[in-house]
Amino acid sequence: YKADLMNYKYLRLGLNANMRLVHPLRIGRSFSSTYAACFHSSKIQHDRFSSSLNSSQCQRPAMISTTFNKYPLSYNFNRLDNFLKLNTLKGLQCYQSRLYCAPPEDNDPQPEDHNMNLPATMTVPEIWPNVPVIAINRNPVFPRFIKIVEIMDKELMDVIRRKVRLNQPYAGVFMKRDDSNDNVVVKELSELYTVGTFAQIHELQDMGNKLRLILMAHRRIRIVEQLSEEEDLQTNAPGTAADTTTTGESDSPASTNGPSTLRRRRKTRKSVSSEKGASSATAEAVDVSATITPVEETAKAESTAPTEAPASGDATTPPFPIADKPTGRVLMVKVENVGYEKFVVTEVIKAVTQEIIKTIREIITLNPLYRESVQQMIQQGQRVVDNPVYLSDLAASLTSASPAELQQILEEQNISDRLMAALGLVKKELELSKLQASIAKEVEEKVRTHHRKYMLMEQLKVIKKELGIEKDDKDAIEEKFRERLKDKVVPEAVMTVIDEELNKLGFLDSHSSEFSVTRNYLDWLTVLPWGVNSVEDLAIKQAKEILDEDHYGMEDVKKRILEFIAVAQLRGSTQGKILCFHGPPGVGKTSIAKSIARALNRKYFRFSVGGMTDVAEIKGHRRTYVGAMPGKIIQCLKKTATENPVVLIDEVDKIGRGYQGDPSAALLELLDPEQNNNFLDHYIDVPVDLSRVLFICTANVLDTIPDPLKDRMEMIDVSGYVAEEKMEIANTYLTPNARKASGIEENMIELEPAAVETLIKRYCRESGVRSLQKHIERIMRRTAYLIASDGVDVVKINEANLEEFVGKPKFNTDRMYDVTPPGVAMGLAWTAMGGSTLYIETSLRPIDMSTLKEGAPAPIGTLESTGHLGDVMKESVRISYMFAKNFMASTFPDNKALLTSNLHLHVPEGAVPKDGPSAGVTIVTALVSLARGVPTRQDVAMTGELSLTGKVLPVGGIKEKTIAARRAGVNCLIIPAENKKDYADLPDFITEGLEVHYAAKYSDVYDVVFKDSS
Repeated sequence: YKADLMNYKYLRLGLNANMRLVHPLRIGRSFSSTYAACFHSSKIQHDRFSSSLNSSQCQRPAMISTTFNKYPLSYNFNRLDNFLKLNTLKGLQCYQSRLYCAPPEDNDPQPEDHNMNLPATMTVPEIWPNVPVIAINRNPVFPRFIKIVEIMDKELMDVIRRKVRLNQPYAGVFMKRDDSNDNVVVKELSELYTVGTFAQIHELQDMGNKLRLILMAHRRIRIVEQLSEEEDLQTNAPGTAADTTTTGESDSPASTNGPSTLRRRRKTRKSVSSEKGASSATAEAVDVSATITPVEETAKAESTAPTEAPASGDATTPPFPIADKPTGRVLMVKVENVGYEKFVVTEVIKAVTQEIIKTIREIITLNPLYRESVQQMIQQGQRVVDNPVYLSDLAASLTSASPAELQQILEEQNISDRLMAALGLVKKELELSKLQASIAKEVEEKVRTHHRKYMLMEQLKVIKKELGIEKDDKDAIEEKFRERLKDKVVPEAVMTVIDEELNKLGFLDSHSSEFSVTRNYLDWLTVLPWGVNSVEDLAIKQAKEILDEDHYGMEDVKKRILEFIAVAQLRGSTQGKILCFHGPPGVGKTSIAKSIARALNRKYFRFSVGGMTDVAEIKGHRRTYVGAMPGKIIQCLKKTATENPVVLIDEVDKIGRGYQGDPSAALLELLDPEQNNNFLDHYIDVPVDLSRVLFICTANVLDTIPDPLKDRMEMIDVSGYVAEEKMEIANTYLTPNARKASGIEENMIELEPAAVETLIKRYCRESGVRSLQKHIERIMRRTAYLIASDGVDVVKINEANLEEFVGKPKFNTDRMYDVTPPGVAMGLAWTAMGGSTLYIETSLRPIDMSTLKEGAPAPIGTLESTGHLGDVMKESVRISYMFAKNFMASTFPDNKALLTSNLHLHVPEGAVPKDGPSAGVTIVTALVSLARGVPTRQDVAMTGELSLTGKVLPVGGIKEKTIAARRAGVNCLIIPAENKKDYADLPDFITEGLEVHYAAKYSDVYDVVFKDSS
């Protein structure tokens, strides 16, 4: 009778738990096999019960359960047994189609996924040695906790399905050591932690391509070895000794029933089969291999020691195929239970337990996410609260600790150590929860404040509109300014100023002058490209092609720009630079800056400071003045709409100075890399970042540039062109451009190379190509006139008829003397137009000794200099004269010409100002030649500053001077020894055919110039 009541209770629990029929055949068999003698003593109103259950439609489980609760068991067992036999198939059909009130129809929709038939209340075996392996990431699963797992591995899915069909819905859940692997199947056992949890598959949803499992963890287990599926079938098959069951983790090693229990089960199955009769055919469709025993919800502790599984019985072959075991994959393992060390509940354990409970309550007070679940577990009884084993697991599961720390809690067998470790984790979680609560409170307060402010402002706008105080155009203006800033990254300080000005604009009368000033100021503030940068092209090869396409030569400039691109490419970002190109006019300093902007894919802006006298042109005017506006730099940012343009500041050597200030001093802040990241314009009055701007300055001479400004710039010398370079530039760039500008086709004109060479040597000797461009354009205009007026098809231009197009030549020869007489020497000079030859002429006027009185002292010679000489060159003449007298006295003691004669030194082209110390060696050579009456070597030119002791000092402009020497037909060149490095940097086509001598003292010069004279 007791067994009958328990099975009746199971029927009620099964129906009430899931609100649907669960394994009706099993319920029917249980009643038909065990209730034969017990229903006679029950009192039930049989007719009402039968009519309720034997209707044409299957009733809902809730209604069936209500009927059982309302009426006691019937004494007439036959009627109830017949009812169960007849309605078992109805219950199965109803359950399978998920229709509780009516049979399935053809047009009823079918669900995509379905749940495997799992019993509502499943007893858990105390020992289950072989389990499938489910590998998880991040956090382990603790006993008494549920985890949802999705499996998409086909082989593991087949194993899980087979286990469920065999009524073995159990698995081992183990955490992987590597979190980066998301697969639920590992290749080696070393990839898993050996300690995990034994879990029951509480519910399974088969979606075809994946399985969704709801796992209920029960106890700790440890991996012993890896198994194949064939080995698993021989040990864990239905009906073996592994079917020993329990409801959870037991207090002590579980006692196994052994073979006697199995024999009783088999006898029970045989009696059930014999009594079923007509229902046996239906019973074959459902797995009834395991006998379900009643479960009592009592609190139990973990096993104190691992329990070995008894010997397995005969294995049964499942009625479906088994997938072959893949190589290198862990699907099945043999496990053993993991217990804990025996412990005594001491005062320390009690104190730690109470502290954990207190901390957990504080956590659920701060974090509502844990509140409902934890309170429900605590309210289920005093089991979790009073049991240190489960309390440590609960505490660890509430934390966001690292996987290694949680795994340590799972593996720890000493309860005292486990509690202390769990206490440490919950304390950390409490501090984290407090920090989260503080941050959430702060953010919520900010959001509430902003929302309140926004609501009040909107209400204020409505009130103002109703009162007529605010016009709609103000809203439109503010909306326009806000729209401009939508996609920009405005600094916080600037945004504060903009908000203040917008608020002020809202209170101003639209007709007042202050309104216009504020609106213009906001217009400038919002139009600037805050945080907007051009996407740069950092391809070195492409940049080199662009630079070579636009300019010939200028290797130093191109090399520096390519280095800038290379640094930006390696760093991943670019920074602004300040470069200064200095050189003669017409060499392409301004045009190369535009090519640099094109090569870098940056916007380009140019402004000239030549003759600028007002500081406000650079730094802007103050807003208090009428018509105030920002300076050139802010205007540049507005025009280019980017924070990283290429800005060309032209003619910095010609900047002026007036009573409005010194513009060169304003450039000090602009061109300082350490200051221009916070450039302050007088009008904008907020810091503007110019650190990404590439500044390029141009100058012809460096003498007029202030030293502090020169120190802030990287100086790059852009020297002039030689005849060969001019020829290439004329053929590649100047002639095609001039022809297109004049509308002349290529087949209409024939310009011979000899004509271009004559044009360069006799008309355009300057270092640049600007004059050459003008002459070529003049030729093209004359050609266009001949074609249009005379109907000429082809115009040929050669050396003979060149004068008809460009007039008489300006330069016949570079050499004033074909043969230099005594007292004349050829030097080399540098000018803003490039290099040129420079002759030093000297003459001697002897003193008439007859005019001297008897006994008078010996006369002293004098020196007079002419030729528009500067102060520096006059000093150089006096030094050279003194050294020449000393040199002649030491070398030729008998020669008194320089001591007793009046000398006159002249530098031709007196209208041209001349200055500098580089003619020192030339002056001494001319004086020595005059004193000796011997001419110098005819094909030699020289340059170099001379000291009072005869040392030859270095000079500048070596390239330009060398070019001038070649142009004059000089074959021998004398330069200071310290300028050897400058000469070595010259290209071969400039130095080809030149005999160069390096002089450290004047004796080296004398040996070269007068080597043929004795």
